[in-house]
Amino acid sequence: MVCLLSQSPPKQLILRAVALAAMALPLFAQANPDGFIEHQVRQGDTLERLSTDFYGNTKLWAELQKYNRVSNPRHLQPGSILRIPVKFLPMQSAEVSFVQGQASVTTQPGEQATELKAGQKLNEGAEIKVAPDSFVTVKLADGSLIRIQAQSDVQLQQLRRKGRAGSLQSVLEMQKGSVNATVGTEPDPTRKFEVRTPRATTSVRGTTFDVSLTDSGSALSSVTQGTVAVQGSDKAGAAMINEGQGVAVSSDGQLGQAQTLLPSPDLSKLPDTMEDSNFLSLQLDPVQQASAYQVQVARDESMSEVLRSGTFTTAQVRMKLVDDGDYYVLARAIDGQQLPGMPAKRKLKVKTQPPPPLYQQPAPGGTTSRTSGSLQCTPVSGVQTYRIQVATDAAGFAQPLLDQKNTGDCSALLSSLPVGSYLWRAASIRQLADGTPDQGPFAKPQAFKLANNPATPDLSALNSPEDNPGLHLQWSGEADQTYRLQLARTEDFAEILTDEKLDKPMWDSTDVKPGAYYVRIKTHDTATGLESPFSAARLVRAAAEVQSGYGVPLTSSDGEPLTRK
Repeated sequence: MVCLLSQSPPKQLILRAVALAAMALPLFAQANPDGFIEHQVRQGDTLERLSTDFYGNTKLWAELQKYNRVSNPRHLQPGSILRIPVKFLPMQSAEVSFVQGQASVTTQPGEQATELKAGQKLNEGAEIKVAPDSFVTVKLADGSLIRIQAQSDVQLQQLRRKGRAGSLQSVLEMQKGSVNATVGTEPDPTRKFEVRTPRATTSVRGTTFDVSLTDSGSALSSVTQGTVAVQGSDKAGAAMINEGQGVAVSSDGQLGQAQTLLPSPDLSKLPDTMEDSNFLSLQLDPVQQASAYQVQVARDESMSEVLRSGTFTTAQVRMKLVDDGDYYVLARAIDGQQLPGMPAKRKLKVKTQPPPPLYQQPAPGGTTSRTSGSLQCTPVSGVQTYRIQVATDAAGFAQPLLDQKNTGDCSALLSSLPVGSYLWRAASIRQLADGTPDQGPFAKPQAFKLANNPATPDLSALNSPEDNPGLHLQWSGEADQTYRLQLARTEDFAEILTDEKLDKPMWDSTDVKPGAYYVRIKTHDTATGLESPFSAARLVRAAAEVQSGYGVPLTSSDGEPLTRK
Protein backbone atom coordinates (compact mmCIF):
# COMPACT_ATOMS: atom_id res chain seq x y z
CA MET A 1 0.00 0.00 0.00
CA VAL A 2 1.11 3.59 -0.67
CA CYS A 3 -0.22 6.56 1.29
CA LEU A 4 0.06 10.07 -0.13
CA LEU A 5 -0.85 12.79 2.33
CA SER A 6 -1.24 16.19 0.80
CA GLN A 7 -2.01 19.71 1.93
CA SER A 8 -1.70 23.17 0.35
CA PRO A 9 -2.13 25.72 3.19
CA PRO A 10 0.33 28.59 3.86
CA LYS A 11 4.01 27.71 3.92
CA GLN A 12 4.36 27.29 7.69
CA LEU A 13 1.45 24.87 7.78
CA ILE A 14 2.86 22.88 4.89
CA LEU A 15 6.09 22.40 6.82
CA ARG A 16 4.16 21.27 9.89
CA ALA A 17 2.12 18.82 7.84
CA VAL A 18 5.30 17.43 6.33
CA ALA A 19 6.91 16.95 9.71
CA LEU A 20 3.87 15.17 11.14
CA ALA A 21 3.63 12.92 8.12
CA ALA A 22 7.24 11.90 8.42
CA MET A 23 6.95 11.11 12.14
CA ALA A 24 3.54 9.47 12.41
CA LEU A 25 1.43 8.70 9.38
CA PRO A 26 -1.52 7.42 11.47
CA LEU A 27 -2.14 11.00 12.65
CA PHE A 28 -3.62 11.59 9.19
CA ALA A 29 -6.90 9.70 9.36
CA GLN A 30 -6.99 6.90 6.81
CA ALA A 31 -9.58 4.20 6.14
CA ASN A 32 -8.41 0.71 7.02
CA PRO A 33 -9.72 -2.58 5.65
CA ASP A 34 -11.52 -3.15 8.96
CA GLY A 35 -13.61 -0.04 8.32
CA PHE A 36 -12.38 2.37 10.97
CA ILE A 37 -10.51 5.65 11.31
CA GLU A 38 -7.63 5.89 13.74
CA HIS A 39 -7.78 8.90 16.06
CA GLN A 40 -5.00 9.87 18.46
CA VAL A 41 -6.55 11.02 21.71
CA ARG A 42 -5.87 14.62 22.68
CA GLN A 43 -6.19 16.34 26.04
CA GLY A 44 -9.89 16.90 26.81
CA ASP A 45 -11.26 14.22 24.49
CA THR A 46 -14.23 12.20 25.70
CA LEU A 47 -16.26 9.54 23.96
CA GLU A 48 -19.30 11.84 23.92
CA ARG A 49 -17.28 14.64 22.29
CA LEU A 50 -15.76 12.26 19.76
CA SER A 51 -19.20 10.81 19.00
CA THR A 52 -20.47 14.33 18.30
CA ASP A 53 -17.41 15.29 16.26
CA PHE A 54 -17.40 12.21 14.05
CA TYR A 55 -21.04 11.12 13.97
CA GLY A 56 -23.00 14.27 14.73
CA ASN A 57 -24.79 12.25 17.42
CA THR A 58 -23.81 12.18 21.10
CA LYS A 59 -25.71 8.96 21.74
CA LEU A 60 -23.31 6.89 19.68
CA TRP A 61 -20.58 7.22 22.33
CA ALA A 62 -21.55 3.76 23.58
CA GLU A 63 -20.65 2.27 20.20
CA LEU A 64 -17.21 3.83 20.52
CA GLN A 65 -16.85 2.45 24.03
CA LYS A 66 -17.88 -1.03 22.93
CA TYR A 67 -15.73 -1.04 19.79
CA ASN A 68 -12.61 0.12 21.67
CA ARG A 69 -13.36 -1.67 24.98
CA VAL A 70 -12.96 1.57 26.95
CA SER A 71 -13.48 1.06 30.68
CA ASN A 72 -13.95 4.75 31.59
CA PRO A 73 -15.55 6.82 28.75
CA ARG A 74 -14.86 10.13 30.54
CA HIS A 75 -11.16 9.59 31.09
CA LEU A 76 -9.25 8.82 27.91
CA GLN A 77 -5.49 8.52 27.89
CA PRO A 78 -3.93 11.32 25.72
CA GLY A 79 -1.69 9.85 23.02
CA SER A 80 -3.58 6.59 22.89
CA ILE A 81 -5.31 5.45 19.69
CA LEU A 82 -9.06 5.06 19.33
CA ARG A 83 -10.71 3.42 16.36
CA ILE A 84 -13.72 5.26 14.96
CA PRO A 85 -15.99 2.86 12.97
CA VAL A 86 -16.71 4.38 9.58
CA LYS A 87 -20.16 2.78 9.30
CA PHE A 88 -21.69 5.32 11.74
CA LEU A 89 -20.47 8.41 9.85
CA PRO A 90 -23.36 10.25 8.09
CA MET A 91 -23.59 9.16 4.45
CA GLN A 92 -23.24 11.67 1.63
CA SER A 93 -23.83 11.55 -2.11
CA ALA A 94 -21.93 12.74 -5.15
CA GLU A 95 -23.23 14.15 -8.44
CA VAL A 96 -22.21 13.46 -12.02
CA SER A 97 -21.46 16.91 -13.42
CA PHE A 98 -20.32 15.90 -16.91
CA VAL A 99 -20.28 12.90 -19.23
CA GLN A 100 -18.58 12.76 -22.63
CA GLY A 101 -18.96 9.62 -24.68
CA GLN A 102 -20.09 6.39 -23.03
CA ALA A 103 -20.01 5.48 -19.35
CA SER A 104 -22.00 3.12 -17.15
CA VAL A 105 -22.75 2.86 -13.44
CA THR A 106 -23.59 -0.01 -11.12
CA THR A 107 -25.27 1.29 -7.97
CA GLN A 108 -25.12 -1.97 -5.98
CA PRO A 109 -23.16 -5.22 -6.31
CA GLY A 110 -24.93 -7.69 -8.56
CA GLU A 111 -27.12 -5.08 -10.24
CA GLN A 112 -27.07 -4.54 -13.98
CA ALA A 113 -25.07 -1.53 -15.17
CA THR A 114 -27.00 1.43 -16.56
CA GLU A 115 -25.99 4.44 -18.63
CA LEU A 116 -24.36 7.19 -16.62
CA LYS A 117 -25.90 10.61 -17.16
CA ALA A 118 -24.98 14.18 -16.20
CA GLY A 119 -26.91 15.38 -13.15
CA GLN A 120 -27.25 11.87 -11.75
CA LYS A 121 -26.85 11.42 -7.97
CA LEU A 122 -24.42 8.71 -6.86
CA ASN A 123 -24.40 7.03 -3.49
CA GLU A 124 -21.72 5.11 -1.66
CA GLY A 125 -20.81 1.92 -3.49
CA ALA A 126 -21.53 3.15 -7.02
CA GLU A 127 -19.07 1.78 -9.60
CA ILE A 128 -18.32 3.83 -12.72
CA LYS A 129 -16.85 2.39 -15.92
CA VAL A 130 -15.71 4.81 -18.61
CA ALA A 131 -15.37 3.62 -22.22
CA PRO A 132 -12.54 4.51 -24.64
CA ASP A 133 -12.62 8.08 -25.97
CA SER A 134 -14.88 9.07 -23.06
CA PHE A 135 -14.63 11.19 -19.93
CA VAL A 136 -16.59 11.68 -16.68
CA THR A 137 -16.46 14.31 -13.96
CA VAL A 138 -17.97 13.62 -10.52
CA LYS A 139 -18.46 16.42 -7.99
CA LEU A 140 -18.41 15.74 -4.27
CA ALA A 141 -20.46 17.63 -1.70
CA ASP A 142 -17.54 19.92 -0.77
CA GLY A 143 -16.83 20.86 -4.39
CA SER A 144 -13.99 18.41 -4.92
CA LEU A 145 -13.79 17.25 -8.53
CA ILE A 146 -12.93 13.73 -9.69
CA ARG A 147 -12.05 13.63 -13.39
CA ILE A 148 -12.24 10.01 -14.50
CA GLN A 149 -10.31 9.39 -17.68
CA ALA A 150 -11.08 7.02 -20.56
CA GLN A 151 -10.94 3.25 -19.98
CA SER A 152 -11.18 3.57 -16.20
CA ASP A 153 -13.02 1.56 -13.56
CA VAL A 154 -13.66 3.51 -10.34
CA GLN A 155 -15.86 2.76 -7.34
CA LEU A 156 -17.09 5.36 -4.85
CA GLN A 157 -16.28 3.10 -1.94
CA GLN A 158 -16.90 5.61 0.80
CA LEU A 159 -18.90 8.86 0.85
CA ARG A 160 -19.22 10.01 4.44
CA ARG A 161 -19.12 13.23 6.42
CA LYS A 162 -17.43 13.84 9.74
CA GLY A 163 -20.30 14.99 11.94
CA ARG A 164 -23.36 16.85 10.71
CA ALA A 165 -21.43 19.70 9.08
CA GLY A 166 -17.85 18.49 9.16
CA SER A 167 -15.45 17.63 6.40
CA LEU A 168 -15.98 14.84 3.88
CA GLN A 169 -14.37 11.45 4.34
CA SER A 170 -14.20 9.95 0.86
CA VAL A 171 -12.56 6.83 -0.57
CA LEU A 172 -12.32 5.82 -4.23
CA GLU A 173 -11.20 2.41 -5.42
CA MET A 174 -9.68 2.28 -8.90
CA GLN A 175 -9.18 -1.04 -10.68
CA LYS A 176 -7.81 0.40 -13.90
CA GLY A 177 -7.30 3.66 -15.76
CA SER A 178 -6.52 7.03 -14.23
CA VAL A 179 -8.10 9.90 -12.37
CA ASN A 180 -7.24 13.54 -11.92
CA ALA A 181 -8.59 15.18 -8.79
CA THR A 182 -8.86 18.66 -7.38
CA VAL A 183 -9.71 18.15 -3.73
CA GLY A 184 -11.57 20.95 -1.96
CA THR A 185 -11.66 24.61 -2.72
CA GLU A 186 -9.95 25.48 0.59
CA PRO A 187 -7.32 23.60 2.64
CA ASP A 188 -8.90 21.44 5.34
CA PRO A 189 -6.66 19.31 7.59
CA THR A 190 -9.65 17.20 8.69
CA ARG A 191 -10.75 16.31 5.14
CA LYS A 192 -9.93 12.82 3.92
CA PHE A 193 -9.78 11.85 0.28
CA GLU A 194 -8.23 8.56 -0.76
CA VAL A 195 -7.74 6.90 -4.12
CA ARG A 196 -6.98 3.22 -3.66
CA THR A 197 -5.49 0.99 -6.32
CA PRO A 198 -4.38 -2.65 -6.10
CA ARG A 199 -0.85 -1.39 -5.37
CA ALA A 200 -1.26 2.04 -3.80
CA THR A 201 -3.45 4.35 -1.77
CA THR A 202 -3.34 8.10 -2.29
CA SER A 203 -4.59 10.21 0.63
CA VAL A 204 -5.05 13.89 -0.07
CA ARG A 205 -6.17 17.07 1.63
CA GLY A 206 -6.53 20.12 -0.62
CA THR A 207 -4.43 19.54 -3.73
CA THR A 208 -4.45 18.66 -7.45
CA PHE A 209 -2.91 15.36 -8.42
CA ASP A 210 -3.06 12.36 -10.78
CA VAL A 211 -3.18 8.66 -10.04
CA SER A 212 -2.93 6.09 -12.81
CA LEU A 213 -2.30 2.39 -13.32
CA THR A 214 -0.01 1.16 -16.07
CA ASP A 215 -0.47 -2.03 -18.07
CA SER A 216 2.43 -3.55 -16.12
CA GLY A 217 0.66 -2.96 -12.79
CA SER A 218 2.67 0.01 -11.56
CA ALA A 219 0.90 2.85 -9.78
CA LEU A 220 1.89 6.40 -10.73
CA SER A 221 1.26 9.57 -8.75
CA SER A 222 2.13 13.10 -9.85
CA VAL A 223 1.41 16.30 -7.99
CA THR A 224 0.76 19.62 -9.72
CA GLN A 225 -0.35 21.47 -6.58
CA GLY A 226 0.41 20.73 -2.92
CA THR A 227 2.72 18.30 -1.14
CA VAL A 228 2.30 14.58 -0.51
CA ALA A 229 3.92 11.92 1.67
CA VAL A 230 4.35 8.55 -0.03
CA GLN A 231 4.98 5.20 1.64
CA GLY A 232 5.45 1.87 -0.10
CA SER A 233 3.62 -1.28 0.90
CA ASP A 234 6.93 -2.82 1.97
CA LYS A 235 7.02 -0.18 4.75
CA ALA A 236 10.66 0.50 3.93
CA GLY A 237 10.25 4.23 4.40
CA ALA A 238 8.41 7.34 3.31
CA ALA A 239 9.20 10.04 0.79
CA MET A 240 7.90 13.56 0.49
CA ILE A 241 6.60 14.43 -2.97
CA ASN A 242 6.32 18.16 -3.52
CA GLU A 243 4.52 20.13 -6.18
CA GLY A 244 6.15 19.41 -9.55
CA GLN A 245 7.27 15.93 -8.51
CA GLY A 246 6.04 12.40 -9.09
CA VAL A 247 6.74 8.86 -8.02
CA ALA A 248 6.18 5.36 -9.37
CA VAL A 249 5.28 2.36 -7.24
CA SER A 250 6.22 -0.95 -8.84
CA SER A 251 3.82 -3.85 -9.26
CA ASP A 252 5.27 -5.46 -6.12
CA GLY A 253 4.68 -2.32 -4.05
CA GLN A 254 8.22 -0.95 -3.95
CA LEU A 255 8.41 2.83 -3.79
CA GLY A 256 10.62 4.44 -6.38
CA GLN A 257 12.66 7.61 -6.04
CA ALA A 258 10.83 10.91 -6.19
CA GLN A 259 11.66 12.72 -9.39
CA THR A 260 11.02 16.07 -10.97
CA LEU A 261 8.19 16.08 -13.47
CA LEU A 262 8.94 17.11 -17.01
CA PRO A 263 8.32 20.83 -17.66
CA SER A 264 5.20 22.18 -19.27
CA PRO A 265 5.14 22.16 -23.07
CA ASP A 266 5.32 25.59 -24.68
CA LEU A 267 1.88 26.30 -26.17
CA SER A 268 2.57 29.93 -27.09
CA LYS A 269 3.19 29.06 -30.76
CA LEU A 270 -0.19 27.43 -31.25
CA PRO A 271 -2.53 29.56 -33.36
CA ASP A 272 -5.28 31.38 -31.52
CA THR A 273 -7.85 29.93 -33.92
CA MET A 274 -7.97 26.45 -35.39
CA GLU A 275 -9.54 26.45 -38.86
CA ASP A 276 -8.90 22.94 -40.17
CA SER A 277 -12.31 21.49 -41.08
CA ASN A 278 -10.99 17.90 -41.03
CA PHE A 279 -9.06 17.48 -37.78
CA LEU A 280 -8.06 19.27 -34.61
CA SER A 281 -4.34 19.46 -35.37
CA LEU A 282 -1.84 20.85 -32.84
CA GLN A 283 1.92 21.06 -33.33
CA LEU A 284 3.53 21.11 -29.88
CA ASP A 285 7.05 22.23 -29.16
CA PRO A 286 8.95 19.02 -28.27
CA VAL A 287 10.03 18.56 -24.64
CA GLN A 288 13.39 16.93 -23.97
CA GLN A 289 13.18 13.39 -22.52
CA ALA A 290 9.48 13.15 -23.36
CA SER A 291 8.36 9.72 -24.57
CA ALA A 292 4.81 10.86 -25.33
CA TYR A 293 2.38 13.76 -24.90
CA GLN A 294 -1.01 13.86 -23.22
CA VAL A 295 -3.44 16.41 -24.67
CA GLN A 296 -6.98 17.29 -23.62
CA VAL A 297 -9.49 19.77 -25.00
CA ALA A 298 -12.24 21.00 -22.67
CA ARG A 299 -15.05 23.52 -22.62
CA ASP A 300 -13.98 24.97 -19.27
CA GLU A 301 -10.73 26.22 -17.77
CA SER A 302 -10.89 23.71 -14.89
CA MET A 303 -10.75 20.90 -17.50
CA SER A 304 -13.84 19.28 -16.00
CA GLU A 305 -15.72 19.06 -19.30
CA VAL A 306 -13.19 17.30 -21.50
CA LEU A 307 -14.40 16.60 -25.04
CA ARG A 308 -11.21 15.25 -26.58
CA SER A 309 -8.33 13.44 -24.93
CA GLY A 310 -5.43 11.38 -26.18
CA THR A 311 -1.83 10.29 -25.74
CA PHE A 312 0.50 10.78 -28.69
CA THR A 313 3.99 9.44 -29.32
CA THR A 314 5.11 12.60 -31.13
CA ALA A 315 4.58 16.33 -30.69
CA GLN A 316 2.28 16.31 -33.73
CA VAL A 317 -1.22 15.95 -32.30
CA ARG A 318 -4.29 15.13 -34.37
CA MET A 319 -7.72 14.60 -32.81
CA LYS A 320 -11.30 14.39 -33.94
CA LEU A 321 -12.73 17.81 -34.70
CA VAL A 322 -14.97 19.62 -32.21
CA ASP A 323 -17.79 22.03 -33.00
CA ASP A 324 -17.03 25.71 -33.51
CA GLY A 325 -16.55 27.50 -30.21
CA ASP A 326 -14.12 28.53 -27.47
CA TYR A 327 -12.15 25.85 -25.63
CA TYR A 328 -9.14 25.22 -23.42
CA VAL A 329 -6.32 22.90 -24.42
CA LEU A 330 -4.09 21.24 -21.81
CA ALA A 331 -0.88 19.44 -22.70
CA ARG A 332 1.62 17.43 -20.64
CA ALA A 333 4.84 15.68 -21.57
CA ILE A 334 5.11 12.06 -20.39
CA ASP A 335 8.46 10.69 -19.27
CA GLY A 336 9.95 7.22 -19.64
CA GLN A 337 8.15 5.93 -16.52
CA GLN A 338 4.84 7.20 -17.96
CA LEU A 339 4.60 9.95 -15.35
CA PRO A 340 2.72 12.95 -16.77
CA GLY A 341 4.63 16.20 -16.39
CA MET A 342 3.55 19.67 -15.41
CA PRO A 343 0.55 20.90 -17.41
CA ALA A 344 0.40 23.79 -19.85
CA LYS A 345 -2.94 25.32 -20.67
CA ARG A 346 -4.25 27.99 -23.03
CA LYS A 347 -7.44 29.16 -24.67
CA LEU A 348 -8.26 27.89 -28.12
CA LYS A 349 -10.89 28.97 -30.62
CA VAL A 350 -12.24 26.57 -33.24
CA LYS A 351 -13.81 28.14 -36.32
CA THR A 352 -14.44 25.88 -39.31
CA GLN A 353 -17.89 26.96 -40.54
CA PRO A 354 -19.02 27.93 -43.06
CA PRO A 355 -16.48 25.88 -45.03
CA PRO A 356 -14.28 27.71 -47.54
CA PRO A 357 -14.93 27.29 -51.28
CA LEU A 358 -12.77 25.04 -53.41
CA TYR A 359 -10.35 26.51 -55.94
CA GLN A 360 -11.30 26.07 -59.61
CA GLN A 361 -8.83 28.13 -61.59
CA PRO A 362 -6.04 28.78 -62.16
CA ALA A 363 -4.46 25.41 -61.36
CA PRO A 364 -2.07 25.33 -58.38
CA GLY A 365 1.01 27.31 -59.39
CA GLY A 366 -0.58 28.06 -62.79
CA THR A 367 -0.52 31.28 -64.76
CA THR A 368 -3.49 33.45 -65.60
CA SER A 369 -3.91 36.52 -67.74
CA ARG A 370 -3.55 39.90 -66.13
CA THR A 371 -6.05 41.44 -68.54
CA SER A 372 -8.58 38.71 -69.20
CA GLY A 373 -7.97 36.11 -66.49
CA SER A 374 -9.74 35.73 -63.15
CA LEU A 375 -9.68 33.71 -59.95
CA GLN A 376 -12.55 31.22 -59.80
CA CYS A 377 -13.84 29.09 -56.90
CA THR A 378 -16.82 26.84 -56.28
CA PRO A 379 -20.09 27.94 -54.66
CA VAL A 380 -20.91 26.73 -51.13
CA SER A 381 -24.42 25.74 -50.06
CA GLY A 382 -26.07 28.30 -47.78
CA VAL A 383 -23.48 30.98 -48.52
CA GLN A 384 -24.36 34.32 -50.07
CA THR A 385 -21.00 36.10 -50.20
CA TYR A 386 -17.40 35.17 -50.88
CA ARG A 387 -14.22 36.95 -49.85
CA ILE A 388 -11.09 36.66 -51.99
CA GLN A 389 -7.68 37.99 -51.00
CA VAL A 390 -4.40 38.18 -52.92
CA ALA A 391 -0.94 38.77 -51.42
CA THR A 392 2.67 38.32 -52.48
CA ASP A 393 3.36 35.95 -49.55
CA ALA A 394 1.64 34.48 -46.49
CA ALA A 395 2.59 37.41 -44.25
CA GLY A 396 1.12 39.79 -46.81
CA PHE A 397 -2.43 38.70 -46.02
CA ALA A 398 -2.28 41.05 -43.03
CA GLN A 399 -2.57 43.82 -45.65
CA PRO A 400 -3.59 42.08 -48.87
CA LEU A 401 -3.08 43.64 -52.29
CA LEU A 402 -6.60 42.57 -53.23
CA ASP A 403 -9.45 42.08 -50.75
CA GLN A 404 -12.72 41.66 -52.57
CA LYS A 405 -16.21 40.55 -51.48
CA ASN A 406 -18.62 39.30 -54.11
CA THR A 407 -22.24 38.35 -53.58
CA GLY A 408 -23.31 35.21 -55.39
CA ASP A 409 -20.16 34.84 -57.48
CA CYS A 410 -16.96 33.29 -56.18
CA SER A 411 -14.52 35.06 -58.50
CA ALA A 412 -12.21 38.04 -58.75
CA LEU A 413 -10.70 40.00 -61.65
CA LEU A 414 -6.98 40.74 -61.57
CA SER A 415 -6.49 43.70 -63.92
CA SER A 416 -5.49 45.97 -61.01
CA LEU A 417 -2.43 43.86 -60.15
CA PRO A 418 0.94 43.97 -61.92
CA VAL A 419 2.61 40.96 -63.48
CA GLY A 420 4.19 38.72 -60.83
CA SER A 421 3.87 35.73 -58.48
CA TYR A 422 1.11 35.69 -55.86
CA LEU A 423 -0.88 33.70 -53.32
CA TRP A 424 -4.67 33.78 -53.14
CA ARG A 425 -7.20 32.49 -50.66
CA ALA A 426 -10.99 32.48 -50.40
CA ALA A 427 -13.55 32.35 -47.56
CA SER A 428 -17.31 31.94 -47.35
CA ILE A 429 -19.59 34.43 -45.61
CA ARG A 430 -23.05 33.30 -44.53
CA GLN A 431 -25.81 35.30 -42.92
CA LEU A 432 -26.98 34.30 -39.44
CA ALA A 433 -30.61 34.31 -38.37
CA ASP A 434 -30.29 37.81 -36.93
CA GLY A 435 -28.79 39.13 -40.15
CA THR A 436 -25.22 39.24 -38.87
CA PRO A 437 -22.58 38.19 -41.44
CA ASP A 438 -20.56 35.18 -40.32
CA GLN A 439 -17.28 34.55 -42.13
CA GLY A 440 -15.70 31.12 -42.08
CA PRO A 441 -12.00 30.31 -42.33
CA PHE A 442 -9.94 31.03 -45.41
CA ALA A 443 -8.87 28.11 -47.53
CA LYS A 444 -5.15 27.35 -47.49
CA PRO A 445 -3.38 29.90 -49.73
CA GLN A 446 -2.63 28.74 -53.25
CA ALA A 447 0.12 30.07 -55.52
CA PHE A 448 -0.45 31.46 -58.99
CA LYS A 449 1.32 33.71 -61.51
CA LEU A 450 -0.04 36.73 -63.28
CA ALA A 451 1.28 37.45 -66.77
CA ASN A 452 0.42 39.51 -69.80
CA ASN A 453 -1.08 37.74 -72.78
CA PRO A 454 1.37 37.19 -75.65
CA ALA A 455 1.14 39.76 -78.43
CA THR A 456 -1.26 39.13 -81.28
CA PRO A 457 0.71 38.32 -84.46
CA ASP A 458 1.33 41.38 -86.62
CA LEU A 459 0.04 40.35 -90.03
CA SER A 460 0.91 43.67 -91.60
CA ALA A 461 4.23 42.09 -92.53
CA LEU A 462 2.65 38.80 -93.55
CA ASN A 463 4.60 37.37 -96.49
CA SER A 464 2.36 35.59 -98.96
CA PRO A 465 4.15 35.21 -102.36
CA GLU A 466 1.76 34.69 -105.26
CA ASP A 467 4.24 33.31 -107.78
CA ASN A 468 4.09 29.79 -106.34
CA PRO A 469 0.98 27.62 -106.43
CA GLY A 470 -1.11 27.47 -103.20
CA LEU A 471 -0.51 29.55 -100.06
CA HIS A 472 2.89 30.08 -98.47
CA LEU A 473 2.55 32.30 -95.36
CA GLN A 474 5.26 33.59 -93.02
CA TRP A 475 5.05 36.09 -90.14
CA SER A 476 7.27 37.27 -87.31
CA GLY A 477 7.34 35.27 -84.06
CA GLU A 478 9.35 34.53 -80.91
CA ALA A 479 10.85 31.50 -79.22
CA ASP A 480 8.53 29.42 -76.95
CA GLN A 481 5.50 30.42 -79.01
CA THR A 482 3.11 28.30 -81.02
CA TYR A 483 0.25 29.44 -83.22
CA ARG A 484 -3.26 28.69 -84.33
CA LEU A 485 -4.20 29.56 -87.90
CA GLN A 486 -7.69 29.69 -89.38
CA LEU A 487 -8.60 30.13 -93.06
CA ALA A 488 -12.00 31.13 -94.50
CA ARG A 489 -13.54 32.50 -97.70
CA THR A 490 -15.36 35.32 -95.88
CA GLU A 491 -14.09 37.94 -93.50
CA ASP A 492 -16.57 36.92 -90.80
CA PHE A 493 -15.15 33.38 -90.75
CA ALA A 494 -18.66 31.96 -90.88
CA GLU A 495 -17.30 28.83 -92.51
CA ILE A 496 -13.79 27.89 -91.49
CA LEU A 497 -11.90 25.94 -94.13
CA THR A 498 -8.73 25.31 -92.15
CA ASP A 499 -7.99 25.32 -88.39
CA GLU A 500 -4.44 24.23 -87.58
CA LYS A 501 -1.93 24.44 -84.71
CA LEU A 502 1.57 25.35 -85.80
CA ASP A 503 4.94 25.06 -84.06
CA LYS A 504 6.56 27.75 -86.26
CA PRO A 505 5.42 31.14 -87.65
CA MET A 506 4.78 29.71 -91.13
CA TRP A 507 2.16 27.73 -93.04
CA ASP A 508 2.31 26.10 -96.46
CA SER A 509 -0.52 24.54 -98.44
CA THR A 510 -0.59 23.52 -102.12
CA ASP A 511 -4.05 22.03 -101.79
CA VAL A 512 -5.80 25.38 -101.58
CA LYS A 513 -7.64 26.28 -104.75
CA PRO A 514 -6.60 29.50 -106.42
CA GLY A 515 -8.46 32.55 -105.25
CA ALA A 516 -8.96 35.02 -102.41
CA TYR A 517 -9.05 33.92 -98.75
CA TYR A 518 -9.04 35.44 -95.30
CA VAL A 519 -6.54 34.29 -92.65
CA ARG A 520 -6.32 35.03 -88.89
CA ILE A 521 -3.74 33.83 -86.35
CA LYS A 522 -3.40 33.75 -82.54
CA THR A 523 -0.27 33.19 -80.45
CA HIS A 524 0.13 30.61 -77.66
CA ASP A 525 2.91 31.18 -75.10
CA THR A 526 4.21 27.76 -74.02
CA ALA A 527 5.95 29.20 -70.95
CA THR A 528 2.80 30.73 -69.44
CA GLY A 529 0.06 28.81 -71.24
CA LEU A 530 -1.61 32.09 -72.22
CA GLU A 531 -3.00 32.93 -75.65
CA SER A 532 -3.45 36.15 -77.54
CA PRO A 533 -6.70 37.07 -79.24
CA PHE A 534 -7.02 36.25 -82.95
CA SER A 535 -5.47 38.83 -85.20
CA ALA A 536 -7.60 40.90 -87.50
CA ALA A 537 -8.52 39.05 -90.70
CA ARG A 538 -6.00 39.48 -93.52
CA LEU A 539 -6.81 38.99 -97.24
CA VAL A 540 -4.46 36.61 -99.07
CA ARG A 541 -4.50 35.05 -102.55
CA ALA A 542 -3.66 31.51 -103.52
CA ALA A 543 -1.82 31.24 -106.88
CA ALA A 544 -2.82 28.73 -109.56
CA GLU A 545 -0.49 25.95 -110.68
CA VAL A 546 -0.86 26.94 -114.41
CA GLN A 547 -0.89 30.63 -115.28
CA SER A 548 -0.74 32.83 -118.36
CA GLY A 549 2.24 34.99 -119.07
CA TYR A 550 0.43 37.73 -117.23
CA GLY A 551 -0.01 35.65 -114.04
CA VAL A 552 -3.69 34.90 -114.73
CA PRO A 553 -4.84 31.35 -113.82
CA LEU A 554 -5.73 29.21 -116.80
CA THR A 555 -8.88 27.14 -116.55
CA SER A 556 -10.45 24.29 -118.44
CA SER A 557 -13.78 24.46 -120.25
CA ASP A 558 -15.59 23.57 -117.03
CA GLY A 559 -13.92 26.47 -115.21
CA GLU A 560 -11.53 24.38 -113.06
CA PRO A 561 -7.88 25.55 -112.83
CA LEU A 562 -5.49 23.67 -115.02
CA THR A 563 -2.79 21.57 -113.35
CA ARG A 564 0.48 20.10 -114.55
CA LYS A 565 0.33 16.37 -115.17
